[in-house]
Amino acid sequence: MRTLLLVFLGGGLGSSLRYVVSHLTMRSWNYGGFPMGTFLVNMLGCLLFGMLSSYLLKEQNDLRLLLLVGFCGGFTTFSTFSYESLQLWQNSQFSILILYLVLSILLGVAMVVAGSRIYEILSVDN
Repeated sequence: MRTLLLVFLGGGLGSSLRYVVSHLTMRSWNYGGFPMGTFLVNMLGCLLFGMLSSYLLKEQNDLRLLLLVGFCGGFTTFSTFSYESLQLWQNSQFSILILYLVLSILLGVAMVVAGSRIYEILSVDN
């Protein structure tokens, strides 16, 4: 029951923050139909996941459940990414679709690596 509660709390916080960040991003940055809100949320989530996972996968189980499984799982959104990709396809916006897919995957992986490296750099000082 404790595990479920930790994932639930983290997921609720992550989902709420995802909504706020995505909403504010889409209001501020409109790039010809490019789903900037979801893209930004997923890139930030990947960076955060890389930073947190470097420490939490080796250590504290409760924090791992709360932050990685719950918060990052709620904050990033593969289902929205997939839906927006389908909409771009259906609207024949193929160049934006390809850009969105390639950038999301390549930069997503790069952000996880960057987050892991940031953790390594910050942990050297401790």
